[in-house]
Amino acid sequence: MTQIEVKNLYKVFGINARNTIPLMKKGLSKQEIKKKTGCTAALNNVTFSINKGETFVIMGLSGSGKSTMIRCFNRLIKPTHGEILVDGQNVVTMDKEQLRELRRNKMSMVFQQFGLLPHRTVLQNVEFGLEIGGLEKTEREVKARKAIESVGLHGFEQNKPSELSGGMQQRVGLARALANDPEILLMDEAFSALDPLIRVQMQDELLDLNARMHKTIVFITHDLDEALKLGDRIAILGDGGIIHQIGTPEKILCDPADDYVKRFVQSVDRKEIITVSSIMRKHPFITIPVEGPETALRRMEKQNLDYIFITGKNRELIGVVTVEDASMLARRHKEEFSEDVIKDNFYTTTPDTAISNLLGTVMTTKYPIAVIDENKTFKGVVDRAAVIAEVQEGINDEDSPTRLREI
Repeated sequence: MTQIEVKNLYKVFGINARNTIPLMKKGLSKQEIKKKTGCTAALNNVTFSINKGETFVIMGLSGSGKSTMIRCFNRLIKPTHGEILVDGQNVVTMDKEQLRELRRNKMSMVFQQFGLLPHRTVLQNVEFGLEIGGLEKTEREVKARKAIESVGLHGFEQNKPSELSGGMQQRVGLARALANDPEILLMDEAFSALDPLIRVQMQDELLDLNARMHKTIVFITHDLDEALKLGDRIAILGDGGIIHQIGTPEKILCDPADDYVKRFVQSVDRKEIITVSSIMRKHPFITIPVEGPETALRRMEKQNLDYIFITGKNRELIGVVTVEDASMLARRHKEEFSEDVIKDNFYTTTPDTAISNLLGTVMTTKYPIAVIDENKTFKGVVDRAAVIAEVQEGINDEDSPTRLREI
C-alpha cells in the first residue's frame, strides 16, 4: 500500500523561483539556469511513490538535492511546486497545526549530526521531543525507556552523551526519533559521520530493528554500498535533482538506466548483490504418486538428462532419481518409486540468496542446486554455468590477468 506519493516536485532556491520552472521544463541544466536567473535548481520534476513498510533509499553525489528532498517531506524546506502526499494528505498545503501534528505523530527525523543536548542524560534526550509535545512526565518516560531498549541502550539511561561512543550517540538519536512511535522515519545521512566498522554495525542494527517494527524508512546516503544493503528500492539523483533511475538494488545493478547510473555501479561486487532469483532457470520434475518411473524416463530422454527431481502433489521438493534407478524400476514394472531410489544428496537454496554464497558449492556438486521457497516448493535450479557467467560479467577486462609476453 502506497504511503508517500511525490508528484512533479520542484525546488528552486533564489528570487522568483517559480519563474525558473519553465526553463527547467525546457531542459536547461543546473549551470545554465544559475547563469541565466541566479537561481539554484535543487529538485527537477521528481515523481515517485513509497510503499508502507518499505525502506526507500535516495542517493546521489553532493549537490544532487537528496537532503533537500527529504526535508521537503516534513516541510522543513517548502517545495517550489508539486505535491507530497502522506496517506493522501498534501504536506505542501498543510497549515501550521497540521504540520505540527505530522511531525509529532506521523514522521520523525534522524540527522547526520546527533544533535544531543550535552547537559541531559540519555533518557532526558530521548524524552525531549515528547516533552516539547506536552506529554505528561510519567507517560513520556515510559515511551522513552521503551525506545531506548529497542535500540539496545538499556542500562545507559542516566549516562550523558559525552560518556558514549559515536555509535551509541547515534542510537540515542534513533531512539529519540522512535519515542513517539512514528509510522515514517526520515534518515538524512544518519550513519555517514560514524567510523566504518560502527557504520556497518548500525546498518545491521537498522535492518534488524525494522524487521521487528516495520516502519516506512526514507534513507539518504551518498554511499552506494550502504544503499544496496539497506534499500528495498533505490532512487538515484543526478545533478540538479533529476532522477535517473528508481528500482531494486538488483535491478539497478543488472540493468542501469543510463551512463550516469552505470558509473555509479561499475565498482560494485556483483556477486554480493545478485541473487539466485535472477539466474535460476526452470527444470523438469515429476510429481508423485501421480507420475512414476516410465514418465520419469520419457521426460529425462526428452530433456537429455540422467536424473530428474521429484516433488509431491503440492510441488514440495522430495528428492532426485537417476535414470539408472528409474530404468530398473520400469523393467520390474513398478508403477511407483520406492524410498531407496529417491536420493537427497543434493543442495538447496532460496531465491533471495546472494550468488556469492553458492560459489564453493556449485563448483563441486554433482547436481544443480535446487531452489525452494519457505514451503519447500520447487522453483527451479541454479547450475555452475549460470553462476560463472554472472560472476564473469562483473569482471573488468582491464583487471584480468595478462600473459607476460603481452605486457
